[in-house]
Amino acid sequence: MRDYIEERAEEIGQYIVESGATVRQTAKKFGVSKSTVHKDVTERLVKINPFLAARIRVVLDVNKAERHIRGGMATKEKYLHEREEQEG
Repeated sequence: MRDYIEERAEEIGQYIVESGATVRQTAKKFGVSKSTVHKDVTERLVKINPFLAARIRVVLDVNKAERHIRGGMATKEKYLHEREEQEG
C-alpha cells in the first residue's frame, strides 16, 4: 500500500475517534468520497493499526445506531421550514 494512503487512513481514523464524526462528515472534511473513508477505516486501517481500527468501529457502530434519529430530525426540519414558507 502506498505511504500516502496509509497516512490518510491513520489521519482519518484519528479524526473519527477524536470528534465522533460520521463517515459523511469525515469525507467532507478530508475531501474524499464516503466510500474511500469507509474503506480506509474498515479495511486498510485494520492492517495498519488494529487498535485504532477497533476504536473506530465503536464510533461507527454508535453513528449507525443513531442514523435513523438524525434522518428523522432532518425530515422534520425540512417540513417545518416548508410550512413556515407557505404561511409567511
